[in-house]
Amino acid sequence: MTAALTTDAGAGVPSWRRWLQALWPVAATLALGLAGAALCVYLHTPLPWMIGPLLAVAGLRMAGAPLRLPQPMRNGGQWIIGLALGLNFTPAVTAQLLQYAHWVILSVGVALVVGVLGGRLLQRLSGVDSKTAFFAIAIGGSSEMAIQAERYGGRVDQVAAAHSLRILMVVLIIPGLFRLFGLHGTDLYVPVGATFDPRGFAQLAVLTLAVGWVLNRFRVPNAWIIGPLLVTIALTAGGIQWSTAPRWMVNIGQLLIGCALGIRFNRAFMRTAPRYMASVAAASLLLMGVMAAFGLGLAWVSGIPGPTAVLATAPGGIAEMSLTAKVLQFGVPLVTVFHVSRVLTMVLSIGPLYAWLRPWLERERPVR
Repeated sequence: MTAALTTDAGAGVPSWRRWLQALWPVAATLALGLAGAALCVYLHTPLPWMIGPLLAVAGLRMAGAPLRLPQPMRNGGQWIIGLALGLNFTPAVTAQLLQYAHWVILSVGVALVVGVLGGRLLQRLSGVDSKTAFFAIAIGGSSEMAIQAERYGGRVDQVAAAHSLRILMVVLIIPGLFRLFGLHGTDLYVPVGATFDPRGFAQLAVLTLAVGWVLNRFRVPNAWIIGPLLVTIALTAGGIQWSTAPRWMVNIGQLLIGCALGIRFNRAFMRTAPRYMASVAAASLLLMGVMAAFGLGLAWVSGIPGPTAVLATAPGGIAEMSLTAKVLQFGVPLVTVFHVSRVLTMVLSIGPLYAWLRPWLERERPVR
């Protein structure tokens, strides 16, 4: 009995205390995120269930609080959002999306070019090496870009810090500007018509979790959002509507993603070279401006509503931008298709693209 209550013979720490020590930072993180969400709901801020937890957790993390969120919880948040987003792809919506395929391809190409030029700008502004600057500004997922940076000899910590700051800026600035100018959805897409059915949702959960797990095992990027997303798109587009996702579950997904984003910020982030982070902020603002201008131009020539095109081409992540579209009621399927296409293309092509451009990128030494 005594052995069961201790971690080892020398420590003599009861197992219940060990569990408490491991769980309380997680519980504190979730409680803090929930409090931040409640405050933002009360203040009527955009995306309260994601922005509230993000700011609350990031603030205390940078102050040194030992907050923590296990990876499975972050995966769970992505799973919920991927499942919920896929339910918007009804047969009618899917048929309409095909007419925008060439604009999606153009958007991906522009994102690649703008990312390359943004990396060059960051190199000149901050004085970091070309490898770090290239992957720090490339418009892709932070973990995937950090892995690629490590493979080519870049600074992983600086790449991760740059992507964390960019996502934070995008999540705060774009919804804030939309709210400031009173922009609200007018896109005519038809959401899933099913109601919540426990048995149907259980079937959906099992299938989407299984696909997410398989893709994750094969190291597919963003597996826990892309897997459930593809499953629910296939089912819904085929006219199979087992269940919808309840609103409270979507809120939980946003809460977990917000906490996961906030956890990335810590004291080490604050100690990162001020010149580098200021350069990242400047480059990210310019990136957002260029992509917003491209989005408006795309709206003018394609007929896509302006706010939807801006969200679809914004340099944010799949979950963050698709959630923004969902909450503000701007063409969720179209925004999701644009971002999924960009992320997949970026992950598959960014390494070879850097190898091809390396002689040009390293032609001049960065200004120090």
